[in-house]
Amino acid sequence: MLFQTNVDLRDHSACTVAYDEAEGWLRATWQGYVDPSEALSGAELYLRYAAHTPCGLLLNDNTRLQGPWFDSLSWLARVWVPEATRLGLRYVAHVVQTDQAFDILSTRMVRAAPFEVQIFQDLADAQYWLRECRAAASPGGAQLL
Repeated sequence: MLFQTNVDLRDHSACTVAYDEAEGWLRATWQGYVDPSEALSGAELYLRYAAHTPCGLLLNDNTRLQGPWFDSLSWLARVWVPEATRLGLRYVAHVVQTDQAFDILSTRMVRAAPFEVQIFQDLADAQYWLRECRAAASPGGAQLL
């Protein structure tokens, strides 16, 4: 089910947030060169939809992202992480962009998060890990809240 796509009509960069009913997770898909204001809007978009569709699993897909896109790890730590935690986030599969030199997640931030974050090079590996998290946390693999 598609929730919303924020598209910049100037360069077609975008963030799409959707709930994958078959998998039982929210998915944020980023593409193109996302400037700081677009990145903030996309991160806030996730929070709005997580409030409507509580879900403990997030697949954050950056494979189609280009260039640096978000320079505020402090905002993520100060605002996004606490709110995502309050909304029930427990597991994040973060798939890095193809040009990994620009990926923003630091090892320090990953270790400090109150939920489990794993960083992946491959989308299929990230999906497999989230399925394992869902199965381990929920009897019968039911939706993880």
